[in-house]
Amino acid sequence: MHGFLLRLGAILAKEFVQMRRDRVTFAMMLAIPIVQLILFGYAINSDPKRLDAALLALGNDHYTRAIVSSLEVSNYYRFTTRPHSDAEAEALIQGGDVAFLVIVPSDFGARVDRGDNPQILVEADATDPSAASNAIGALDQIASRALLREQGLEASAMAAPLNIVVHRRYNPDGISQYFIVPGLLGVILQMTMMMMTSVALTREIERGTMENLLAMPATGAEIMLGKVLPFFIVGAVQVTVILSAARFLFGVPFVGSLSFLLAGVLAFVLQMVLLGYAFSTLARSQMQAMQLTFFALLPSILMSGFMFPFRGMPGWARFIGDCLPMTHFLRVVRAIMLKGANFHEIGHEFLILGLFVPLFATFALLRFRRTLD
Repeated sequence: MHGFLLRLGAILAKEFVQMRRDRVTFAMMLAIPIVQLILFGYAINSDPKRLDAALLALGNDHYTRAIVSSLEVSNYYRFTTRPHSDAEAEALIQGGDVAFLVIVPSDFGARVDRGDNPQILVEADATDPSAASNAIGALDQIASRALLREQGLEASAMAAPLNIVVHRRYNPDGISQYFIVPGLLGVILQMTMMMMTSVALTREIERGTMENLLAMPATGAEIMLGKVLPFFIVGAVQVTVILSAARFLFGVPFVGSLSFLLAGVLAFVLQMVLLGYAFSTLARSQMQAMQLTFFALLPSILMSGFMFPFRGMPGWARFIGDCLPMTHFLRVVRAIMLKGANFHEIGHEFLILGLFVPLFATFALLRFRRTLD
């Protein structure tokens, strides 16, 4: 028994020494649970509040002001802008700047006084059904109570109830596949592109062929391009499969430009292979490279708006989410496929998406030059 304990103690000591030397794995063991606790405990919110909204009030009566004030007090709506025309209002919701567009007609106050079925039109961006459902569900009750208070009436005394007309834009039936399937394009591309390219250099090191690669008369940029370009073919196959399944299997509408979408996909795939290559310069083994890939994928899935409403997260979480390429790629894909958006409407998302390419390329090249020393 004493010999068994000695042998077991020696093996345990050896394992702890290896764990201490494998700093990347040890860091992942501590960092991943902490990140999950913070994200699920503080950042994730399935009932988003203070959603950005635009108010197109053609009149300025006291009934309109009372309803708008009540909507803001409810914490579901936050009126960030007041467009002056239908075209300006349409551009706001088409570009994703607001989640709701509340339109109050010019004769609203007069119709309330006459008891002539007053109406308010609400245009809702329903590309994410879960983000808009609670706010839409509470809309009628909030507005009706505000109008009753302003009239000084009880609920039973109101002869002509307020009529809220809600248009769920881009996904009127609230089909979740219309929101999830386009997002899967970004998740699958990031997972596979990063994972495959992250083992590009570490595989060479583990197989002992890195010396032959470094002995070639090639620069770091040439080696990097030679490693990442073949994965574009894999990415092209994946994009074809996902888009075909989205259209013919799930019936997701495609109302935008295919060439415009493919331009965004090309930029995103290039970013992911460059980021995966950068991970391969940080890792010492294929296992470490895959751990880094998983660590980068976790916040991208949770904080980009793929699984949970982006607008429902607190400000600090949205700031982190805006620093992730996945966030901007999902906005581009959903805007093109579901809204038919053009470059004028989402050009800023394309610009941000393109900035990640030189950033990741520079980081990968600098890290690769350090490995040559």
